Amino acid sequence: MHWELPNTYDTGQGLVSWNAWGQGDPIVLLHGTPFSSYIWRDIVPALAAKRRLYVWDMLGFGQSDTRDGQDVSLKTQTGIFTKLLDLWQLRAPQVIAHDVGGVVALRAALIEDVAFASLSLINAASVKGWGTGGFFQTIREHPEAFLKLPDWASDALIEAKIRSGSHPGLRPEALAVYLNNWRTPEGRRAFYRQYVQGGEEHTDDLQDRLASLAMPVQVLWGREDQWLSLDYAARLMRTLPQHASFEIIDGAGHMVPEDRPGDLLRHLI
Repeated sequence: MHWELPNTYDTGQGLVSWNAWGQGDPIVLLHGTPFSSYIWRDIVPALAAKRRLYVWDMLGFGQSDTRDGQDVSLKTQTGIFTKLLDLWQLRAPQVIAHDVGGVVALRAALIEDVAFASLSLINAASVKGWGTGGFFQTIREHPEAFLKLPDWASDALIEAKIRSGSHPGLRPEALAVYLNNWRTPEGRRAFYRQYVQGGEEHTDDLQDRLASLAMPVQVLWGREDQWLSLDYAARLMRTLPQHASFEIIDGAGHMVPEDRPGDLLRHLI
């Protein structure tokens, strides 16, 4: 599927790009890092055949503007998300969120009091422990060291990180799209910036509120996730209300929409 987001919204720090397809009750898809809305391309046609579907690239990601000095924190992305919902005139959409898109969705629901018809969390950052791994924490503690890397070393590091998100391995064309987002001087700086600005401080105020989620909640997890393990998923389930459902998707790593789009669709539909 050709992936283009022709519509824009001016955040004051740059334009974010978005697109919409289909008719019916609305669904909004939230991507994570270091990805973009491109990760949803394989499931969009089937969902848009039945529903009105919205996607956007977060500020500093994908086809949205990337600039030095941007605030790309998850609190800021949440504010952009709520403004987009107003722009789209959506009052209670179904929300499907992957990775740190889960933080944005949860902050919107629990801090900003945005109503959702339902929430699907796919290998989503949420409970404590998602931002404490060696890669994440080292960038946050020593960003200046990473910014001094030669381009070839930085590109190799970014590629290895993205590849590790997939269990069977990314298709070459998909890997190229993700890498192209970060293989410019501005892109390399933006890659490290979103880790520096996107830590667990953005979920600290969610921890005591997760059990209060009143809408239907679905949690889907790739069994072979090397970033957020099934143990992490189990801890999330212990914090959610009893009505939350949980399903494991075999053969998938962290990037479930890339690794097993068909299985993901069956659970979402």
